[in-house]
Amino acid sequence: MRRSVYSGPASTVGQFQLNKDQQNQYRDQGFLVLEDAVAERELARLKSAALQIVDKFDIDNHRTVFSTRDRDSGRDDYFFESAQNVHCFLEEDALDEDGKLVKPARLAINKIGHAMHDLNPVFRDFCRQTLFAAALRGVGYQRPLLWQTMYIFKQPHIGGEVRWHQDASYLISESPGVTGIWVAIEDANRNNGCLWVQPGGHHSPLREIYQVDWARREGRLTDLDKTPWPSDEEALAVEVKAGSVVIFHDHMPHYSSQNLSPKSRHALTLHVAEAEAIWSKRNWLQRADFGEFEL
Repeated sequence: MRRSVYSGPASTVGQFQLNKDQQNQYRDQGFLVLEDAVAERELARLKSAALQIVDKFDIDNHRTVFSTRDRDSGRDDYFFESAQNVHCFLEEDALDEDGKLVKPARLAINKIGHAMHDLNPVFRDFCRQTLFAAALRGVGYQRPLLWQTMYIFKQPHIGGEVRWHQDASYLISESPGVTGIWVAIEDANRNNGCLWVQPGGHHSPLREIYQVDWARREGRLTDLDKTPWPSDEEALAVEVKAGSVVIFHDHMPHYSSQNLSPKSRHALTLHVAEAEAIWSKRNWLQRADFGEFEL
């Protein structure tokens, strides 16, 4: 039987500080849940802003599907250029055999990425709040820089699976160390495709690396280590209420199942690296046209 998430003592969000138990859990387990961290009105603003982006999306000219079933071999220019734009990506099952939508646009988008913190004022203001900066400094950051943002819809009935992976495979820095911040816009549970993690799994080696040959504009996922992905017994369901924040290490194995329920599972994800880290030139995510977004 797979377990439910342990969220530990309530976060001291009011003081914008992590207590010792929270710091120890992050160090030992590789992830941390902060409950009731974001007010309902803030969640509503984010959701409204995301839907406005979808409503303006030219779905007739951009029908790029986001899927992890193909080991990321299907990444195209539209995906690469999203590093410095706000692009929408469709769910796998949002199109029929003729390439036509089987759902309204608001129920067909897999995610929006990846520069909303630069280009959208609602997301920019949200990311600058004190909570994130304080939490990151609580887990050891000196000068955290925000590199990407993603709004993930996990649509009802068609929300696709995201296979087991480690974020360090896709966000490559030297020295290694990219932290994920996952904000639950809506309740997340086993039924609608919540996150699953392997507590302590951040101590395991990096299994894969995704690098881009920019001369050919082709990305490739390469195996690095044969360590198996977590078993059912090792996996932990991160079931959280809307407004919770999950912080996790870039070597933490995690995945989410398909959403076959009638309820969506919206979430906002931020990825942060230390300012002194060197960003790989073979990283798919390049931000040459932007200044530093410091938290």
